[in-house]
Amino acid sequence: APPEAADGRPGPGHEDFRPRIVPYYRDPNKPYKKVLRTRYIQTELGFHERLFVAVLTSKATLNTLAVAVNKTVAHHFPRLLYFTGLRSAKVPHGMVLVAHGDERPIWLMYETMNYIHQHFGSDYDWFYIMQDDTYAQAEQVKALVTHLSINQDVYLGRAEEFIGGDEQARYCHGGFGYLLSRSLLLKLHPHLDSCRNEILSVRPDEWLGRCIIDFLGITCVSQLQGQHYHTYELAKNTEPEKEEEEEFQTALAVHPVSDMTLMYRLHKQFSRIQLDRVYQEIQDLQMQIRNLTALTPAGEAGVTWPVGINAPFLPKSRFEVISWDYFTEQHLFSCPDGSPKCELSGASKADVSEIIESAVEQLNRLYQPLLRFSKRQLLNGYRRFDPTRGMEYTLDLLLEAATQKGHSHVLAKRVSLVRPLSKVEIIPMPYVTEATRVQLVLPLTVQDLDFVANFLDMFAMNTLDTHDNALLTLLFIYHPYDAQRVGQVDVFAGVKAMVGELEKRYAEVKIPWISVKTEVPSQVKLMDIVSKKHPVDTLFFLASVWTEINMEFLNRCRMNTISNWQVFFPVHFQEFNPVLVYRGEQTASSNTDFLRDGHFDRHSFAEACFYNSDYMTARTKLAADILDRDEVLESMEVFDVFLHYSGLHLFRAVEPGLVQKYTLRSCNPRLSEELYHRCVLSNLEGLASRSHLAMALFEQEQANST
Repeated sequence: APPEAADGRPGPGHEDFRPRIVPYYRDPNKPYKKVLRTRYIQTELGFHERLFVAVLTSKATLNTLAVAVNKTVAHHFPRLLYFTGLRSAKVPHGMVLVAHGDERPIWLMYETMNYIHQHFGSDYDWFYIMQDDTYAQAEQVKALVTHLSINQDVYLGRAEEFIGGDEQARYCHGGFGYLLSRSLLLKLHPHLDSCRNEILSVRPDEWLGRCIIDFLGITCVSQLQGQHYHTYELAKNTEPEKEEEEEFQTALAVHPVSDMTLMYRLHKQFSRIQLDRVYQEIQDLQMQIRNLTALTPAGEAGVTWPVGINAPFLPKSRFEVISWDYFTEQHLFSCPDGSPKCELSGASKADVSEIIESAVEQLNRLYQPLLRFSKRQLLNGYRRFDPTRGMEYTLDLLLEAATQKGHSHVLAKRVSLVRPLSKVEIIPMPYVTEATRVQLVLPLTVQDLDFVANFLDMFAMNTLDTHDNALLTLLFIYHPYDAQRVGQVDVFAGVKAMVGELEKRYAEVKIPWISVKTEVPSQVKLMDIVSKKHPVDTLFFLASVWTEINMEFLNRCRMNTISNWQVFFPVHFQEFNPVLVYRGEQTASSNTDFLRDGHFDRHSFAEACFYNSDYMTARTKLAADILDRDEVLESMEVFDVFLHYSGLHLFRAVEPGLVQKYTLRSCNPRLSEELYHRCVLSNLEGLASRSHLAMALFEQEQANST
């Protein structure tokens, strides 16, 4: 570090770290222009992403070694691209490939450096260049760049001497990978054309090293700022599983890797080494926690189990008690659909099998070689999810214990296990904004006429008055009998008059309607008609007449719906029947908002937010599956179309901003049995809570008895 000044203040080498106040000045002679701020502070402050990785491959090894690199380390790096001269006819799935059109090694290196500078030079701090016959420890490389200063010109790798060149000059061997800083790349780019014309070399790594030395005066180093770039050169017929040298254990990069199998074996061995280090580090930390806890006021009693994991959640009242779910090896006695017993399958079955296997393994590790346990039967199983620590299990196991002399005995043993919460990961999602226009679609039948006025009033108050970017399309569903008499009596004439009044009040607003004649108002068939009349980039909100539209929900609809990625099916809040809930008492005041008595109606899928392009893609797959059997559509909803015929994420969540007042819905018996049953359940559960129903029955019995 630079020496400090005599008065103790930082010396001259610390100027870059001193805060500087930039005074604001605006020329009074120039007109004022509004400053547009960036959406993210990271952009405004000029932050860059940490690491970009480039893999040099070829047409011959693209489908072998490059695929092995992609399967072993690619998912550990934030951004990785493959560069080749000529590409194969078919690019392997999941690989981003850049082909330069020429297999000459020097030309490939020249074009790669140009491409990296042009497309990523301003976005990343570090650039790691490697070949497809190199195995790199991704986590070690990422850890390396976090310990290096970005203010220096860095050319770091395995330093090699030029053949017949200057003894002081070194280039970084391409087979072991090398690291370039952003500042070096920016300084090197203007000289790349001169290097291509003036420097003759057979090896691309020598050519690049000579270019950096000649024009920037920077030589390759294997050690910088206290960090070492460890490498290991593989000999022929090497067995990675038998390598125990310290040089191999600490290597960041291994070269040469001759085939895919060797790449996978190296990855397995280094993963095992890393795992052993992590387990050893956990044991050391647990030992330190035990030693330090003994010095606290609580003493050794303050050590939680497992050591280092948060203590179990302590409820402050009976309402906060986390219940345990009972299970056996075949059945679960706490089912998602509310039934008392269901078959154990899927992820739950795999979870139970794994936890039993782990319990027996831990017992054997604890008691061997004196005893050897084997599972006979799971007597009882309990599990619960504790949000402060993870999933907890209590198992009653029937075990057979065998001694070293061959004697065996059957015994029951209770074990407790914890599957702790691991590192929280942020899932990358595509960028969306709240400026997207929402197209509301409202299907209406004759039974809905009494509720249309309230819907239109709420729509006008919460969207038209606030100038929200939302439009409305009405879908009039005529029964065939009503459709024949539309010339004499139009059942929707009153609604059309209300729409006309809205259009007069808001001159810039147009509310179109579409008329449909059908006996069975299938949600999918209706959506087919609407979809054809709107652009593919339209964001639809499929609403119901009982929905109270508000800006808060519309913004969540925009943010939770992502084109070609995710659709949103909100679970609305349904108010209970006020006659049963309040029984003549004063109803809840309007300022209680969400706290009104009701429940989230999980049986309803009437509301949905999705893009027209996503619906059209899923609908095309559905059409190819059902061929001309249109009657199948009567048993489906839009939710089923996305669930079975799209690869999108289906986001189903409770939506407190979507509140519906109580009403008894009319369930169409012409629909499928499942849809009709779901509608009836929604009506029944929407009457009142169990306590309200019990009180109503109690009062009725008292009245009858008197």
